[in-house]
Amino acid sequence: MKRILLVAILCLIGILAAVAQESLPAAQRDENALPRFVSLRSSPVNARSGPGVKYPIEWVYLQKSAPVEIIAEFEDWRRIKDWQESESWIKAQMLNKKRFAKVITPGENNLYAKNNEKARVIARVEDEVVAEIIKCPANNDFCLLKFEQIEGWMLRKNLYGIYKDEIID
Repeated sequence: MKRILLVAILCLIGILAAVAQESLPAAQRDENALPRFVSLRSSPVNARSGPGVKYPIEWVYLQKSAPVEIIAEFEDWRRIKDWQESESWIKAQMLNKKRFAKVITPGENNLYAKNNEKARVIARVEDEVVAEIIKCPANNDFCLLKFEQIEGWMLRKNLYGIYKDEIID
């Protein structure tokens, strides 16, 4: 009975710690906290149904630098969720901490010269294109992105790979 009570208390402590971490503003979160965004290191990347090579491949990701969200860890495997809400397991070495965003709003999306919708449109970006995140300032609806040679500002709501209130400097 004592053992069951101890296990229950330890589980409750773990849950409370996870809830406390999740409730922190994204700017104050630990870079190794769960969940967290990372990107695919290369292409192709095999995604499996479980944490090990004995599990079948469910997906093969072909877009280098695409953002994914780590939602769990087991040894050197990471359970990830992609921009389509699919979950699978990837070897940790296939992931990169460098931050990228994927345009998720269908059709053409405006890339602005400044972080303002009234600013000059410098490019139109199709959905599913990936860009490096340069910065996402506090209290701002925009992120500065780099698409190969073009830098500009895009609405954060059009992007997968950054949390709603996350700050990247």
